[in-house]
Amino acid sequence: MNTSALIMMISTYLIVTFFTFYYFIKVLKKPK
Repeated sequence: MNTSALIMMISTYLIVTFFTFYYFIKVLKKPK
């Protein structure tokens, strides 16, 4: 595995984690 592939994997993981966390906070602030 080369460095660019590793960076892409880490970036994708961080983006997914960020959006999941953002959605979680959004739901907590506005419960149904």
